[in-house]
Amino acid sequence: MSLDLNDVRVTLDGRTILTDIDLALERGRFVGLVGPNGAGKTTLLRVLTALVAPSRGGVTLEGQALSGMSREVRARRIAALFQGAGVGWPITVRQIVALGRLPHRRAFAGFSEADEAAVARAMARTDVGHLAGRTEPTLSSGERMRALLARALAVEAEWLLVDEPITALDPAHQLDAMALLRAASRDGTGVVAVLHDLALAARFCDRIVVLSDGRLVADASPEEAMTDALLARVFGVTAERGEAADGTRYLLPWARSGATTETSDDAIIPG
Repeated sequence: MSLDLNDVRVTLDGRTILTDIDLALERGRFVGLVGPNGAGKTTLLRVLTALVAPSRGGVTLEGQALSGMSREVRARRIAALFQGAGVGWPITVRQIVALGRLPHRRAFAGFSEADEAAVARAMARTDVGHLAGRTEPTLSSGERMRALLARALAVEAEWLLVDEPITALDPAHQLDAMALLRAASRDGTGVVAVLHDLALAARFCDRIVVLSDGRLVADASPEEAMTDALLARVFGVTAERGEAADGTRYLLPWARSGATTETSDDAIIPG
């Protein structure tokens, strides 16, 4: 059960955004996609959802070209949430979440029991049940993000791709969202999240994919991918590391390293 990028290159408006991307993603794992601003993370996520067509190479889902699938099939199999996503009209939170069931419904068909159950599950998992009757314009940015995440979860797709899902959330809901995404992966969903919080990425993700200047420079476990050398080279920071009371190891970006963000040849990519 894989979602693969094969020798992907993306050029937009004459500028190369991604180069030589080979990536095999598996269901049942929580993958954190990290890198500095402008590294190409969101573009890569858009390629995985067929919203951006590669200039070279392609994407396959279980061996079948993603570009050859109908939009309806893709919408049932891959759920996505991007930064800046909105609704555009004043519907309630419950109606927002219910939009996630559209790929499963026939035209003009009413809600089935399965639809109702999926919406209820998604709202409970994102803690938006108490917001059910609120309209989108009345929500805070964090409440809106949770409602939109619930919409993506309501699809109950094989793959869940999310772009900076914790940016607008308070610390408690950031932890809840990361735990939720990890739980979804444990249930068999393939989860890929663009993240800027390296501490939370290291704590919750099974695998870290690092982009820099449109190239893949690391693809490994958090411990193997986010070395001191890579953090200095790619992000320009040093990190403090330690172990929590429960034995969980952590890293905390601590200070600027003064290093450049140029990519070197010692990429951490399993062969």
